[in-house]
Amino acid sequence: MDKSRRSTRTPCTHIVITGASSGIGQATAEAFAGRGAKLVLAARDGEALEAVAERCRRAGAGVLTVPLDIADAEAVRQLAQSARDFCGSIDLWFSNVGVGAVGKFVDVPIEAHERTIRSNLIGHMNDAHAVLPVFMAQRHGIFVNMISLGGLTGTPHAAAYGASKFGLRGFSEALRAEMTEWPDIHICDVYPAFVDTPALRHAGNYTGKALTAPPPMLDPRRVVAAIVGLADRPRDSVLLGAPTWFVRFAHPLAPSLLSRIGNLAFGRYFASAERAPVSRGNLFDPPRDSGGIDGGFRKPAPERRRAVLSAGAGVAAGVLLLGLLSARRSFGR
Repeated sequence: MDKSRRSTRTPCTHIVITGASSGIGQATAEAFAGRGAKLVLAARDGEALEAVAERCRRAGAGVLTVPLDIADAEAVRQLAQSARDFCGSIDLWFSNVGVGAVGKFVDVPIEAHERTIRSNLIGHMNDAHAVLPVFMAQRHGIFVNMISLGGLTGTPHAAAYGASKFGLRGFSEALRAEMTEWPDIHICDVYPAFVDTPALRHAGNYTGKALTAPPPMLDPRRVVAAIVGLADRPRDSVLLGAPTWFVRFAHPLAPSLLSRIGNLAFGRYFASAERAPVSRGNLFDPPRDSGGIDGGFRKPAPERRRAVLSAGAGVAAGVLLLGLLSARRSFGR
């Protein structure tokens, strides 16, 4: 039976957001503030977190800020307790923290890989471990897991990032199975394509080249609209952006080919990209800049249209190639 049909919906007015100091986390906080929610915001950078909180308070929201590192399980457990004390209950917990280390696997220090896994996978597990008992006690709640396109296909030049996102995907599937007997507890995943936030600027960069992302890049507010929508109508998974949908269907047909194409594309980009200093980014410390919502990577409208048309042609060619490969395999059996 469809779980959503058996449930009795409870309005989401008490919201916890980890990774709330910039990007999608900040935009989500501001969106829920505009709906009159009571917010508990967490991130490592207390100063940036307080700036976001002030914006939300001006919109009329009650806000508690909790500076922490979600890799610290005890700190996250205390966050859940502080949220209960402040709000009385927790309706939705948005597990949003994400970091990355860009570079060939052997060129990236192992401690950077480990830090990526601890933040992106273990940190999200800490979030869930802290809040699920709260949901079970109050018999309702929505856990929103920010995954990404990287949870659906391999990510050359960001191996640990992809491993963490694949892990999150399996983790969410396991949680959904375990929560089957709780019709008003929902585990929701969000899989956006590349999003124009400061995250890329904050990533650990071990390539020696300037980082960017291929078009079309999503406006973070589009992702936020999907997250806010989950508060009203929870769903298991939300896919955002044409590249994500393409990968969703293409990966089962030719997973190795898809990763090799990605490796070739990034290799060509790095061969011609401008030089940039090697940096640990925000892996081990909060970023030096205040962040904000937008990363500034999206192109002006005319260039964006050309990039979208070019990307669309590439996707169509990819679909045709994968279809031919699939047909060839079928005839070869």
